[in-house]
Parts: sequence; C-alpha cells; structure tokens
Amino acid sequence: MIGKGVTKAIAIVVAIVTLLLGIGIGYFIAPYMAPVTPAAPTAGLSGEVPIGVLLPLSGPLATLGEPNRPALLIAAEEINSLLAKSGANWRLKLYIEDTETKPEVALEKLMSLHAKGVKIVIGPMGSGEVLKIKEYADSNKILIISQSSTSPMLAIKGDYIYRFVPNDLYQGPIGPKFANKLGVTHMFIVYLANPWGDGLAEVSEKTAKELGIAVAGKFRIAEAATDYSAEVSSLAAEVNKLVEQGIPPEKIMVHIITYGEATTFMLSARDYDILWKVKWFGSDGTAYEGTLIEETKTAEFSSSVRFVSPIFSPTKTPRYQEVLNKIVAQLGRTPPPYAYNAYDALWVVALCLLATNKYDADAVISVMPNILKTYYGASGYIMIDEAGDRIAADYELAEIVAKDGKYEWATTGMYYGATGEILWR
Repeated sequence: MIGKGVTKAIAIVVAIVTLLLGIGIGYFIAPYMAPVTPAAPTAGLSGEVPIGVLLPLSGPLATLGEPNRPALLIAAEEINSLLAKSGANWRLKLYIEDTETKPEVALEKLMSLHAKGVKIVIGPMGSGEVLKIKEYADSNKILIISQSSTSPMLAIKGDYIYRFVPNDLYQGPIGPKFANKLGVTHMFIVYLANPWGDGLAEVSEKTAKELGIAVAGKFRIAEAATDYSAEVSSLAAEVNKLVEQGIPPEKIMVHIITYGEATTFMLSARDYDILWKVKWFGSDGTAYEGTLIEETKTAEFSSSVRFVSPIFSPTKTPRYQEVLNKIVAQLGRTPPPYAYNAYDALWVVALCLLATNKYDADAVISVMPNILKTYYGASGYIMIDEAGDRIAADYELAEIVAKDGKYEWATTGMYYGATGEILWR
C-alpha cells in the first residue's frame, strides 16, 4: 500500500506535468516518475531549496554576465509559480554572487555558498573560473552547470562539472574556416593567457594549419590589462613584414580571443594604418561585447574592418522569444545567447529535483540525461556527451554595424555545426 507521502508526491508530479505540457516548456514521461516509489514515503523536499548562482557581474565578462541575472530570476519565478499551483511544499531560492570574472573570487563565493548548504550552482561563466572551483566542487559533491564555459580541458567524464554549451572543439575551427572562405593565407592569433584562451587558440591553430593557412605569429596577452600598446606595436610590425614580402593585407587575418580586453587592444590597433586593412575575427568572448560599441573609436574601427565574432546560437523556439521579450523589457537590450542557457539550466535542475524529490547533486545527475531527452526550452534541445558538455550546435556570426548614426551588434551570418557551412552577408 502506498503511503500518504508518496501519494502526495505523485499528485504533485502529475500536476506539474499537466502544467508543463500546457505551456510547452518541457515535460516528463512515465519513466521519470520511477524515483517516486513506495519504499520512500519520508522526508523529500520542503521549504526553500537553495540554488547558487555565480555570475561575472563586473570585470571583463560583465557584458555577457549581467543578462543572465534577469534570465534566472524569470525562470525562478515561473518555476515557483508552477510549484505553488501544483501544491508542492518547496520553492527555489537563488543566491546570486558576483565573481568579478576572477577565478579566485569564484572559489571564495562557492565556498561561501557551500557553507550555506548550497549543493547546486548555475555558473560560473568563464573557463578559468570553472577550472579554479572544480576541485572544490568535486570534493564536496557540488553540481556545477555552466552556461558558457567552453575550454576543452574541462571536458572530463564523471566529474561534477556540466556545461550547457558546446566546448571549443566546435568553436575553434570557425575562425580558420571563415578565413579560408575569405581567401586568407596568413593568420595571427592574439589570445588571453588563461585556460579558455589557451584551449581555443590551440584548436584554431590546428585547424588553420590543416586548411593550409600559415599561422604567422601568436601573441599571448594578460587578462584585464589596461594597456596593450606594446603587443599591438609588435603585431603591426609583423603584419608589415608580411606585406613587404608580397602578401596583400586582405589575405591576412588577426584572430583575437579575448573578452572585453578587445576594446583596449583595438584602441591601440586603430593607430596603425596597416591594421585597418587586414581581416579581423573574434570569438564568443567578444561577441556582443558592450564596451566595443560604447567606445566610439573601437566601434568605428570594428565596423570598418567588419570584425566578426561567433557565439553559440540557441534554437529560436517560441519559448526563446518569450524569454527574450521579458529580458528586453528589463534590460532594454537583447541578451547574448548564454542567458537562454542559464534559463534552461535552472529549469532542468527544477525538473530533476521534482523527479528525485531530493536535494542532492548525485541524485540530480542520475536523472538529468533522461530529463534532457524530452526537455525543449529557450535554447532548444540540450544533448550532452559523456563529459557532460553540450553536443555540437550552430553559431551566430555577429558584427558591429552602423545604423542611424549609432553602432550596434547585429547577427550577419551563421556557422552550421553539423555541416561546417558558413553563410555570411
């Protein structure tokens, strides 16, 4: 005979399923109810269930980080509303912390959250931050779901790090393929001295060589420096050498792998005539970077050289549009794609908690693959590999364009991960 506790749990599951099917966010099928058995009529979830959030609300990644906050608050409000309607006696409570885009701060904030009883965290966004907290998260069985960390070195099977974005084995080839499409024969790679920059630069260089593009130079630069004039001077000198050797400027590309540092770098780059004549390509760290358009000089430079940056592209589902509208109403601007990954991460966590009726990282991890099989959220379907990383996806190609006397980011092309095809206006 089933106890009253289990009967109520089943009733809540059925109610949530009905509500979810009604709004089309995601759903359970019969197997997801398996964790609710007659042998477990006790305890379960109640009261406030804490979810940690580690976001770069300041520092080089702040432009990408800030839109994640409203996305997560919107998701939490929706989830708690449905839980209330279903009769569940628990609610999600978010504990949002600013990592300042600093790995050591991310670790400090994670330890503080853990001391409060947090076992599940959305974020951090930067791979350097994730790498810094990984050992602590693994040792203390804290589930980390990053919406934007892409370093291949974090693709590790069996740990507590999950990433709802493809790693840079997928992004890395885009720059060289784009260069090849434009007839580029020589490439310079400028990249941050951190795990993300190192990993993406390595994949980019490997692909460039496979395509017959010569990597003429690599510049590994410090994070968050206030001046890159020396590095830019060296880059301009190396480009001039190639031109003197008979290589046309239009066959040379600068592939820059940074966050907001691109603004500082380009403020110096615009002082060299030759750097206005070569091709420029960025990364997901520069896509939709706010400081590049806030600073008129870099906006002008970026627009003139058609500085293209790729970034993971969510599937434009009806839920995507609803979330987009809600975030724009709060922020006054379109959020970068990673905000939708964060939104979906919280929803997936909530569905896993509902399925297990237990606040435990291992329990959530055990059902997550099945939950994801039928979840269709703001970023589309989420398929993960054995390392817990999202499998190949499409990437938007964004650039800064002049419009009505102002500069703004716009999607001007697409890279299709399944075929490697590039469509660019």
